[in-house]
This record gives sequence, structure tokens and C-alpha cells, in this order.
Amino acid sequence: MLYELINEGFGDKEDFNCAEKILYGANQAYNLGFSHETLKLSAGFGGGMAIGSVCGALTAAVMVLSSLYVKNNAHESTKIKALSLELFSTYRKEMGEINCGPLKARYRTEELKCRNVIATAAKVLDRIIERENGQSAPCKAVI
Repeated sequence: MLYELINEGFGDKEDFNCAEKILYGANQAYNLGFSHETLKLSAGFGGGMAIGSVCGALTAAVMVLSSLYVKNNAHESTKIKALSLELFSTYRKEMGEINCGPLKARYRTEELKCRNVIATAAKVLDRIIERENGQSAPCKAVI
């Protein structure tokens, strides 16, 4: 699903940042139906919101989870907080960090840029969505 897209270089030719790769890729992998205007919302989250804070791949993953598991707003959702916490804690266990600056220092290469950082976020997101949806096939929201 999303992990395979990212691993194959999805978004490289478009010069997408980390957040864009996750949101645009998830739109394709999970059949989310986001408009171009919606997808553009991820642009400012790359590079840890340009200040090296939480990795844009993770913030975009939270956008995907919100789209799938929030009907109207966060306070009515019984899942979004727990799923977001799971995303961050699982990612931190796998990568040792969630902030862009240290992740770039540890994993970014000239050849692949941050592909491995982004692919790990995609892998964690895929696992959560597959479990929540009870299947491995891409599908629109299960709220």
C-alpha cells in the first residue's frame, strides 16, 4: 500500500516534501478522494513545519488518520487520540525519534534524501489502517 509507493520513490519526481509524500500517497493508496486544494494543506508541514519539529511524514499521517476516523471533530471521535498516540510511539520505537532535525541527521542521505524516514511512517500508518479496517485492501473511511 502506502509503504510500497514511498519505497518505490513516490513523489520524488514531483519534488514533494515528506508531508506531501504521505498525504498525496495516502490519497492514492487508500482511495481517500482528496482534492488538489486539500492535498496542498500538507505543504507547510515538511521539514518539521520548517523548524525541525515533528517530522512532516508523521503530521501528514495524523491528517490521514483524522480523515479516516473522525466524522465531524476530534472531541467526538473515540479513536483519533489513541491512534495518533500509537502512531507516534510506534514510530519512536522503530526510529528512536519523532523530530525532523535528529531524524535527518541520523537517516538522511544525499541519494535517498529522507525516503527511509518517510517509508517508516508509511509502514506504521499502513499497519494501523489495516488493523482498524480489518483488511489489507485500500478503502475509504471506517468511522
